[in-house]
Amino acid sequence: MKTRTPWTGARSNLPGIEFPAMAIGPSATLAALVRQLEDTQWAAPEEIEHGQFAQLRQLARHAAQFSPHFRKRMSQAKLRPDQLASLAALRQLPVLRRRELQSGQVVCSEVPPAHQPVGESKTSGSTGEPIAAKRTAINQLMWLAMTMREHLWNGTDFTTRLCAIRANVFQIARDADWGAPANLLFRTGESLRLPITLSVEQLTAHIAEFKPAHLIIYPNTMAAVAQHLESERKSLPGLQTLRTIGETVGTALREQAERAFATKVIDNYSSQELGNIALQCPESGLYHVMAESLIVEVLDDAGEPCKVGQVGRVVATDLHNFATPLVRYDIGDYAEVAGPCPCGRGLPALKRVVGRERNLIVMPDGTRHWPLVGFHRFRDVAPVVQYQLIQETRDDIEVRLVVGKPLTPAQESDLRQVIQSALGHPFALRFAYFEDTLPRGANGKFDEFVCKVTA
Repeated sequence: MKTRTPWTGARSNLPGIEFPAMAIGPSATLAALVRQLEDTQWAAPEEIEHGQFAQLRQLARHAAQFSPHFRKRMSQAKLRPDQLASLAALRQLPVLRRRELQSGQVVCSEVPPAHQPVGESKTSGSTGEPIAAKRTAINQLMWLAMTMREHLWNGTDFTTRLCAIRANVFQIARDADWGAPANLLFRTGESLRLPITLSVEQLTAHIAEFKPAHLIIYPNTMAAVAQHLESERKSLPGLQTLRTIGETVGTALREQAERAFATKVIDNYSSQELGNIALQCPESGLYHVMAESLIVEVLDDAGEPCKVGQVGRVVATDLHNFATPLVRYDIGDYAEVAGPCPCGRGLPALKRVVGRERNLIVMPDGTRHWPLVGFHRFRDVAPVVQYQLIQETRDDIEVRLVVGKPLTPAQESDLRQVIQSALGHPFALRFAYFEDTLPRGANGKFDEFVCKVTA
């Protein structure tokens, strides 16, 4: 007997037609693209790369004509659009920095009519360099299609309930369906939207009352709810998936969440200016790059491609943005390169996304690296509920804590030794205590380690 696929519940938007589902207009375009992506993911890496550079040349011809900034970049690299036929050629272009986007000069003066309307996406500014990028209707279509790809990969049952906790939601809202893209192609169940500003107790209560099968949540909010569930010995029966967005998900957090929620975590690596960058493979857990939409490079400090197992800077090229040519765009993230995925898909893979540049610690000698803070030992020496480290100078770090009860001098001393040992240097640590939860940025995001050292 064949396994039932999600397409069985496809929604028809053609009057008078119920079965089989038939779509017209934007829904038909989306359905056709999603179906095509189901095939391209299994193509050989060489075939996918060939398609990427055929599309890149189309983009480069347009950008060279309508973006003086891009034309100058190409001229300085002594490149013509038709020469962008390989990674070696593409790497002759210098990377595009966020500061250049802030100048407002990267955009194209004209956008093809079929790619309109053009909107604007603003980043959260988590790197300290907020930017706005124009994005087209084609970019939006690709975002919808890649979101549907993730649902199909994980066999989502659209007839169930969905709850989403987001920073851009300002009041509790209950809707009859999930909204786009799911409701464009499928009949869906109800959805609930919750502001991230609600307390952990309020969030948990609303989720428990709604009884969703799927929950979209920021990782650090997930950590707080998981801690609350475990401390109160509560559960959320019926939950099938946890979908995380906006922040990195470490191994320890993933294990804690899957234990507390009794379900799997599905992570999505995305950004406002690029859309979906990589989705977790349902078989291996690696992150598949959305190669039909982007070319993603991972580069070391010398600008050379990282090898399997190495961590480097993420540089991405958006293949379909004819409004803002994001070609070799340094997004400010770091990731670890993976080898071919055992699932058989031809899409490139990342092992993990490790964070942003501001999450690197600066040592007294000026070198930077990923900080180990010893969090796995915190609970052994003190009742730490939540923590955050803010590096103010090369020698000084503020340790922000939410604790179950006030620490004794001995516990503070032990915690200081744990952190200093893990960091590999006797930094001057200043402890600051907060009630209930640590403050997060206006964008709703939270980093466990933040470096404010600029030089």
